[in-house]
Amino acid sequence: MPREYLLKDGSEFSLTSDDFKNGETIPKRFTCDGDNISPRLKWNGLSEAKSYALIVYDPDAPMKTFIHWVLYDIPPSLNSLYEAIQKNVVVEGVGKQGKNDFGEIGYDGPCPPRGHGVHRYYFAMHALNVDQLNIKGEVNADKLINLIRGKVIGYGLLMGKYQR
Repeated sequence: MPREYLLKDGSEFSLTSDDFKNGETIPKRFTCDGDNISPRLKWNGLSEAKSYALIVYDPDAPMKTFIHWVLYDIPPSLNSLYEAIQKNVVVEGVGKQGKNDFGEIGYDGPCPPRGHGVHRYYFAMHALNVDQLNIKGEVNADKLINLIRGKVIGYGLLMGKYQR
């Protein structure tokens, strides 16, 4: 059973992208077969949110749920992310990024094994009741999900598909 990286606590809010619709194919430029850049995201959020945290994951990966992006300490004043977020731990005005399962900081797009069929990629945005998480050391999705447990007041989910 794949690990779930969405804590469905609180109210659900809308998470969308101008680059693909929920349930549709993620364009090639956001994958390892293209430019491998992060897509644009938008959310309506919650007025009481003090920060946001995003985890992008593939539950259809052969061995385990595969993490493609970990982004946290997103300011509550933001309601969108621009395309091609830099691959730095700290992205000024955006937040902090952890390691994905490629062993890299930041976003790495869909890259399922060839001939493995369609994979689903979930963009799970969590609204939190804390300003900053003040995480010490290296951050990955497991560490983040454990730290935000009990702090989630809402969530948004966007799913895209990709096949090679």
